[in-house]
Amino acid sequence: MKRTMMSLIGVAVALGAVTGVAAVAAPDGDGHDAPRGSSRLPVQRSALLCPAPTSSEVGETAYTAFAPKGAAAWADGKKGTAELRPAGTVRDAGDGAGGKGGKKGKDKGEGAAAGQTVAPRDSKPVVPLQEAGKPVTATTDKPDAPALVGAADGIFAPGWTVQQTTSVAAGAGRGLLGLSCTTPDTTFWFPGVSTATDRHDYVHLTNPDAVPAVVDLELHGKDGSLAGPSGEDISVPPHTTVPVLLSTLTARPTTNASLHVVAREGRVGAAVQASDGTLGSDWLPPAADPAPGVVLPGIPKDATSVRLVALAPGESDADLKVQLATPTGLITPAGLETLHLKSGMTTAVDLKDLTKGEAGSLVLTPSDGDSRAPVTAALRVTRGKGAKQEMAFIPATRPVEKRATAADNRDRGSTLSLVAPEKGKDAKVKVTASAGSGGGTPVTKTYTVKGGTSLDVEPPRPQGLKGTYALTVEPEPGSGPVYAARMLARPQGGVPAFTVQPLPDDRGSVLVPAAGQDLSVLTN
Repeated sequence: MKRTMMSLIGVAVALGAVTGVAAVAAPDGDGHDAPRGSSRLPVQRSALLCPAPTSSEVGETAYTAFAPKGAAAWADGKKGTAELRPAGTVRDAGDGAGGKGGKKGKDKGEGAAAGQTVAPRDSKPVVPLQEAGKPVTATTDKPDAPALVGAADGIFAPGWTVQQTTSVAAGAGRGLLGLSCTTPDTTFWFPGVSTATDRHDYVHLTNPDAVPAVVDLELHGKDGSLAGPSGEDISVPPHTTVPVLLSTLTARPTTNASLHVVAREGRVGAAVQASDGTLGSDWLPPAADPAPGVVLPGIPKDATSVRLVALAPGESDADLKVQLATPTGLITPAGLETLHLKSGMTTAVDLKDLTKGEAGSLVLTPSDGDSRAPVTAALRVTRGKGAKQEMAFIPATRPVEKRATAADNRDRGSTLSLVAPEKGKDAKVKVTASAGSGGGTPVTKTYTVKGGTSLDVEPPRPQGLKGTYALTVEPEPGSGPVYAARMLARPQGGVPAFTVQPLPDDRGSVLVPAAGQDLSVLTN
């Protein structure tokens, strides 16, 4: 490896560029994971992208923005800004590469030809933050509501979070769709997508930058690669979103598949909107980067069916031990002690009513402790029965190292899931309910999760709550590893509508080496 020496001033300049790409995390890390002589400082800039919410005439979307307090001491008196603005849309982006094809239905371009970019109708900022620690909300019921792109800096950058929650009362896309708006990157994994005739899955590709991005879409089914050349060289113009219908990428309808999004030029945000004729619709967020073991937190206790979709994307097969972390400990699902994943091939397993009335989290670890074969996975979870069923997705997620945030909590309907997957390593977690968007006093509560167990709680609420509020989850010093998810439940006419958002670490801090330090110690 080439070792590069750089002064602290040079590092600061480099980090200023990097943190414009990074997701957001805690400003007050204890530094236990920092190389000697380095410091952990909050990011100075962060970016987020929210896909176009719905084309339904009966849909309503709420946006909630929030930034935790705590970075003022590092902002040199600069308050900063945090806001999103409408993006353009490439019309009909699903029929193939180069931005051709796309979302069928309502003509959002008012006569624009296929493949043309439709500019946003206005450029007014959406949910601009005025102060850290207090959420800001906005709603829209427009069927042509655009994607949003934006950035935060100053005191708002570390931990900036925007939740997009859409309620669709009827029709093919009915349900509760929730998404924590995504950070731009160059690669994403989506196990759990489908190109079957009863599913309509669109991947929304959004470019936050002033230069075009070029993206390849790779689909993997049970026998390997599915996508043809139509998934290659998809152009995403600057400040624009491109929705691509996944079934147009392959001639083979496939119920359980995995999608790999790769930006060969530039960077994008990516999320999959999945719609099922029977089970409603929801967003499938990207899974954590492939790793030898993964955790999928937040399976509700009343789940009527659970389907695991997993892939070993590397060159080696993977053998996994399958365990469910319950409130009392780790158990092995009947008939599924281990799971074999063939390299490059998607495997799906129906776990049925896995939780049997107790909330839990799925923990996948290598059967051979020395195996390093990476895997990625997601769950499709269903609540309800018969004609009143609703689905949501739980992808593998990163642990909460410093802090994670969930916005858009109401007076009722939120469930916080915490899991400490390693036996003997208890997790102690501080959970703070922020002030409400319309008023209220923050409340903090501490939870202890025994190693090898999962804990579902009704989270604390601010005193005198008015409006919506945010939750921040922060492991205490010395805590064991902890993973988190938040479920929103908002019934719709007898349908148990719900959505689950994983709460990965918000990566709002970076390690800054001391002057003259060898940077290779930070990038092994």
